[in-house]
Amino acid sequence: MSKSPKDAVTALRRFGLGVRPDELSRIDSDPHGFVASQLDSRSSAIIGVALPAAHERLGEIYRAERASRITKSAVTDARAKSSGSTLLKPEAALPTPARLAREAFKAEVEARVVHAVTTDAPFIERLVLFWSNHFAVSASKGIVRGIVGGFEREAIRPNVLGRFSDLVRAAAQHPAMLMYLDNVHSVGPKSDFGRKSGRGLNENLAREILELHTLGVSGGYSQADVRALAVLLTGWTVGNAASTKWVPGKFRFEPNWHEPGGALLLGRSYMQSGRAAGEAALLDLARHPSTARNIAGKLVRHFVGDATTDGLVGKLERAFLDSDGDLATVMRALLEAREAWTAPQQKVVPPYDYMVSLVRGFAQVEPPIRLHQFAARLGHVTWSPTSPKGWPDGDQDWAGPAALRERLRIVEVFARKVAGTADPRSLADQLLGAQLTPATRTHIERAEAHIQGLVILAMSPEFLRR
Repeated sequence: MSKSPKDAVTALRRFGLGVRPDELSRIDSDPHGFVASQLDSRSSAIIGVALPAAHERLGEIYRAERASRITKSAVTDARAKSSGSTLLKPEAALPTPARLAREAFKAEVEARVVHAVTTDAPFIERLVLFWSNHFAVSASKGIVRGIVGGFEREAIRPNVLGRFSDLVRAAAQHPAMLMYLDNVHSVGPKSDFGRKSGRGLNENLAREILELHTLGVSGGYSQADVRALAVLLTGWTVGNAASTKWVPGKFRFEPNWHEPGGALLLGRSYMQSGRAAGEAALLDLARHPSTARNIAGKLVRHFVGDATTDGLVGKLERAFLDSDGDLATVMRALLEAREAWTAPQQKVVPPYDYMVSLVRGFAQVEPPIRLHQFAARLGHVTWSPTSPKGWPDGDQDWAGPAALRERLRIVEVFARKVAGTADPRSLADQLLGAQLTPATRTHIERAEAHIQGLVILAMSPEFLRR
């Protein structure tokens, strides 16, 4: 593929998290190779920080819940024996489940932000962000807040360059997903426990797997298929602290909850016993032609824009099907497509990515949690989408007037901190390179002060879009 003067910027912005001041000159000789080489490294893990596994976090939260109940019961009994004395209070030093979840969330956010700001493989981090949003879980749902970071580290990061079928299974079996979409409460009506308890199916996880994670809303499934998949996923739950038979907080299959008799999904019969039935169904869904089309379209829209061509989507779709869903192969097909490099900058950078690009570009040291807070002010709260659909990914979804005004206020904060050491004219060349337009260059050069020039740079169309 022939090289364009703009390719180095495209490599770092469209396929990365923004340009650092020294990067354009470093990769200019082979920008395509710079991005493609990241697929070979397969380095997606957060390095240099030790974070507990999600099930360990969840087990700790469960134990805190149990301790809280015991303490409250003891206090109630003691008050009753002391004729209602109000001097006895619960033990304040005991950590509450909410506090544990909140502290875990903060630690995960900080580790994620530091990794994004410092990584030398920003394309891989973009893939993590894409797939984490594709398999969206939300910290807004109770104690799920404590394990959403673990979900991304354990289900998403290890699988972004592997088989899509492995990614689907890892996401569906992670405690965060099972709890977020209520599959922990889904019981087969004819199972042993279902007949005794009267509890029944919950279709949330099955519906989102079909509609969002695999086939897509136009993928050719029916409500009967949603119910069939829900049946196959009965018994997929999470161990609690009430028994020593399982590890608290970890995925487990409960046979007494599983609906007997199998199910017919998309015209195929699944009669495997227990957990194997659901896993077989997920494998077939991951390999389905509708899934290939859905995933190809989402990847192209994310990295290139809404005005995608059927030709480019078709290239990724074929790569997906021919490689049995090997995601590294699919991404190579995208990088080898000339149109992926030549399409105009049209996607407004989402707030979180924008905050990361500001820190990388301005070489600014900023407390990690501060970037999370800035993104939240712009409506992009880490791991907290408002629905299982995840955050919007259209070209203009983050371009509202109020949001842009808030970006301006945040940029002014950054600009004041670096104005004494950063020359906006030099920095514009280093960060935007051949994509810097004459109009933006003129506005920066005419700025009355460095602060104003830096604000113009960060709010320019070239910096706001990728």
